[in-house]
Amino acid sequence: MLEYLAGALYHIFNLSNFLLMTLGVSVGIIVGALPGLTATMALAVLVPFTFVMDPATGLMTLGGIYVGAIYGGCISAILINTPGTPSAIATTFDGYPLSQKGKGEHALVAAAFSSGVGGVIGALLLMLLAPLLVEVALKFGPPEYFWLAVFGLAIIATIAANSILKGLIGGALGLLVSTVGLSPIGGAMRFTFGFYQLQAGIELIVALIGFFCIPEILGMVEEKISNKQKIKRFVTKKGVAKEVIIYLLKKPILLIRSAIIGAFVGIIPGAGGNVAGLVSYNEAVRWSKERDKFGTGVLEGVAASEAANNSEVGGSLVPLLTLGIPGAPPAAVLMGALLLQGLRPGPDLFLQHGAITYTFLLSLVVANIVMFILGFYGSKYIARVINIPVSYLAPLIAFMTVIGSFSIRNNMLDVYIMVTMGFTGYILRKLEFHPGPIVLGMILGPIAEKGFVQSVMLVSSTGSVAKVFFTRPISLVLIILSVVSASWPFIANWWRKKKEAAGEVTSSGQS
Repeated sequence: MLEYLAGALYHIFNLSNFLLMTLGVSVGIIVGALPGLTATMALAVLVPFTFVMDPATGLMTLGGIYVGAIYGGCISAILINTPGTPSAIATTFDGYPLSQKGKGEHALVAAAFSSGVGGVIGALLLMLLAPLLVEVALKFGPPEYFWLAVFGLAIIATIAANSILKGLIGGALGLLVSTVGLSPIGGAMRFTFGFYQLQAGIELIVALIGFFCIPEILGMVEEKISNKQKIKRFVTKKGVAKEVIIYLLKKPILLIRSAIIGAFVGIIPGAGGNVAGLVSYNEAVRWSKERDKFGTGVLEGVAASEAANNSEVGGSLVPLLTLGIPGAPPAAVLMGALLLQGLRPGPDLFLQHGAITYTFLLSLVVANIVMFILGFYGSKYIARVINIPVSYLAPLIAFMTVIGSFSIRNNMLDVYIMVTMGFTGYILRKLEFHPGPIVLGMILGPIAEKGFVQSVMLVSSTGSVAKVFFTRPISLVLIILSVVSASWPFIANWWRKKKEAAGEVTSSGQS
């Protein structure tokens, strides 16, 4: 690897290459900030333009778009409670409450800084540990994927700690929605109601726009009509950036843990940045001494989500570059770009095309630094959209939701689904249901179902349920983590009550 570094640095900091990579990061941030326009879409549209470029330059440009788009999703997540990309789901939990408190700049700075740190750590792990990490990914079979989904669903206990029952109902609703379309095994048609467009299921981004954005629009209008508008205008204050960065620098364990979680989730094909962000957020809540404040607007929640989903970018490229298996949908587009350039993913990529490969890997580190700078200075200008009065802002956001939903598959049915889910989400919010468990059920439903059905097929060949589900080492680890994750809120609550009781006894004894 060391013999390629000098040449890689020369290619990266060549003026034209560096400008193209920076342009890619900028385009990615803008695309990611617009609800409905995903990193996958941006990469797919721009791949043909890189065909005429030098292979290293083309990959650097696409890598910049990937990095920028994953970060850009946090801007709309923080400002209008709508994840620009699915990876930013967990960012809404604390990012939007911070914006509502008039601390939108705090949230944006925390997102930019933690995204940069997480992205750099993920890229470095990709460079240094790819051969080792891929061995773990190779050991994941159907049972491991099933238990991974169960572990993800166990996070509901933390997300909805105020009402476990409502959290479980929300998760069940998400699982039900995830079953729409063709079954992953067997191809049976389910809940399509005669609409052939639903054979492919309900698009995740359509559901995200509906559940997160439409209720917020209706809430804004409702508050405007009742003259109880609580939307805080975005204002910049001197010293906020320094204050936030110093605050996060004092929490290195949070950033490093979140980045490592993101990288390891990324190497598992199909998991993606949304799962990485949610798992990281769950761990941030679990290890915090102030768990009750999460969900009301804390910087740790934003930092945990953004560090993880940006670190996942590097992780998702591990199975792609070493095995030819994309770890996420954007990585699948990058695989197409590699093949267009005559570069076949696999061990030979590092041996025969080491100069190009390590130039691309090192450029991801630089792209994350560029992303931090652009996000740090540029997001505040995008954020000024929050200064638009509600009478203009609500129709504008509604227009963006329609355009974003339609543009995914050029299908008006997606718009109708988005509106339906939006009104459903509004009613559920009135009933104090958190949208997180619903979306989590939608994300993990297909993974759980496919893993379970394939595992049952393995049972029919081995003849032992226990052998398939309960004896594999990774499965056992995931089972233990699931049990701990599901029971942790109860344990934490019991421990807190015990300490409070002990404190009351001590104070009464002193008096």
